[in-house]
Amino acid sequence: MSNQPRNNPAKTRNLPMPIDVNQVYGLSEQSWKVLTDVTFPTAKTPEAIMMALDYCKARKLDIFKKPVHVVPMWSAALGRNVETVWPSIMEIQTTASRTGLWVGMDRPVWGPDVTKTFTGRYKDDNDQWQESNVTVTFPEWVAVTVYRIVGGKRCAFTEEVYWQEAYSTAGGKNSQVPTAMWIKRPKGQLAKCGKAASLRAAFPEECGYAAEEMDGKSIDDINDSSVINGTASRIDEADVIDDAIVGSVEPPRVIDLSMIPPKVQKAVSELVRRTALAGAWKAAYDYANNKFVGLDLTYAIAELDKASAVAKATSAKGDINHQPIDASGMPPAHDPASEALNKARETLGSARQS
Repeated sequence: MSNQPRNNPAKTRNLPMPIDVNQVYGLSEQSWKVLTDVTFPTAKTPEAIMMALDYCKARKLDIFKKPVHVVPMWSAALGRNVETVWPSIMEIQTTASRTGLWVGMDRPVWGPDVTKTFTGRYKDDNDQWQESNVTVTFPEWVAVTVYRIVGGKRCAFTEEVYWQEAYSTAGGKNSQVPTAMWIKRPKGQLAKCGKAASLRAAFPEECGYAAEEMDGKSIDDINDSSVINGTASRIDEADVIDDAIVGSVEPPRVIDLSMIPPKVQKAVSELVRRTALAGAWKAAYDYANNKFVGLDLTYAIAELDKASAVAKATSAKGDINHQPIDASGMPPAHDPASEALNKARETLGSARQS
């Protein structure tokens, strides 16, 4: 009979509450109890939860939403497991979203199913080695495509992650038996790793490794760079016509205008109007990337995308009033009544009369 490893966490409700929890973070004893019993039920030391608190404070995250996980990792130097803190896949997505440049993610693409029997040892809840024999059916690999605005264009970043390279073992580096979660959710866990790898490819400065990737790995894996890396990285420009995005797999992002300041909406509207008249799409995208940040930039790029697509379609129908004019040096619009705007209008008028 097959024995499947269990990952039932040890109870941590008796973890003592450090004084710093109240003094530094203003948390009550009841809040500490929630952290130890609900948010981080596998944490074995108060110090691990303190590390999570420090992480969330620095990143301005709500720790009760569990944006990070406490992950035990084997340290060969110390000869024991060390509790470490890693961001969850949700926190990595939050980090990408905060840049204002993340514009969607496709559904995972799966490789063929593979069935394999894992025989070996795993550590039970009491850190005792037990023999196990378990058969798991899992996808050989997953590929997730993440989209980011690069130079005013929606570009695709795709990474492939293989199940047998990513799955967590129920006994550390010397065990081959999957953890209970990877047995129960072989596709779901791999999907998280695929998302993290592609987000890391798209946002290398902002996104790192996820807890789902590091679970079951050792600290030595980090030092020798054998942790998960996508094996078939692709950076593809989405289907575009000039600077307009058309035919994308994912529908355009719907932006809540209540989150865009009226001043920004007015500035973007004027930028779109002037750009449509001059046909200076490249200059407009460059200006938007320098002028706006975050969600404001996403909104500006989306509005330019829509106007550019309309202008291209109109031009294709032979409308001479929408023929593009070489105005790559078009001055930025700070105010509709500004001198720069008047000069641009005069230049545009002269170009049409000549």
